[in-house]
Amino acid sequence: MIYKRNSLPRTLGGLGLLLATSLTSGAAMAADHQEAPGATALLAADIGDYYAWHEGDMLNLVLTFGTFAPPDLPAAFNADILYTLHFDTSLPADGISDIDLFARFAQDASGNWGLQVSGASNSPLEGPVETVISNSEVTAWGGLADDPFFFDQTGFINQTVATGTLAFDPTRDDVAGLNVTAVAIQIPVATIVSEGGTFQTWSTTSTL
Repeated sequence: MIYKRNSLPRTLGGLGLLLATSLTSGAAMAADHQEAPGATALLAADIGDYYAWHEGDMLNLVLTFGTFAPPDLPAAFNADILYTLHFDTSLPADGISDIDLFARFAQDASGNWGLQVSGASNSPLEGPVETVISNSEVTAWGGLADDPFFFDQTGFINQTVATGTLAFDPTRDDVAGLNVTAVAIQIPVATIVSEGGTFQTWSTTSTL
């Protein structure tokens, strides 16, 4: 997304640009919702959606992964995956990240999962999952959530693809009741861009 701080609505800045990297070296491919290379084998690395919006002077960032999970499956925590939120603040934009935010999960000796958020010149933040954690600069949460993605897959496959005629039922959500694992981060907009500035943002996953 291209973010202009002084021109967006106060409640929603829009969807962020999604980019999921290939887990093989030397290649990067955009994909989402179990379409990325190796997604079946490494579900925690498969990005579902990336959302970015602001409320006043605070920037909200939500990255979902491990998509389409039945309710009986646990969260897709994996200590070997690094989640990175990239911000290109160059004018004109050059597609190269100038500021990065990092998130990862880890287990303690008792097997309890925790979330760590660092980068963007903020103090590192650590705390348990499924809990809102914060310091003076960052607020974050990581855990299992209802998948916000809405899609009439039945209409797409059975009608649109099969017949060539666009046919969607806005009341039919084939991913309703399925879960994702998510990382939600809130930081001051000024951490990324000054008043009147712009940026582009996207997300990637990689193995550690």
